[in-house]
Amino acid sequence: MLQQSAALCYRVKQGQPEVLLITTRKSGRWIIPKGWLINGLSPSETARQEAWEEAGVLGQCQQLSVGCFSYYKHRSKKGSVQCLVDVYPLFVQSTVSRFPERAQRQRKWFTPERAAGRVNSGDLALLLRKVGLLPH
Repeated sequence: MLQQSAALCYRVKQGQPEVLLITTRKSGRWIIPKGWLINGLSPSETARQEAWEEAGVLGQCQQLSVGCFSYYKHRSKKGSVQCLVDVYPLFVQSTVSRFPERAQRQRKWFTPERAAGRVNSGDLALLLRKVGLLPH
């Protein structure tokens, strides 16, 4: 099992929490920004970096994970591998239109309940539904 970090990007708009989802590059499924651990960065710093690269968001990322989910990553030359993804809340303070993967992904804000209904992982859906309990 390989380790990854993810950012659960959220904001509060008109008193209600919203969650940012992005699409995968190949299949267009809705996910949260995530990636392999980056040498020299903590897992939460990795999550923050992935949020910038994949979604163009900046903000405060908590250092403690709020949970995890697993999935199988299909790699064309190496086969499938199971990944365990630790999820770190990131309170979004700003978004930008120019970011590294802007041409490869879509991003969209959802209510936590609608976001939970868009993702394929039941464990991730549970984490998304709890976003209203996070500090902001």
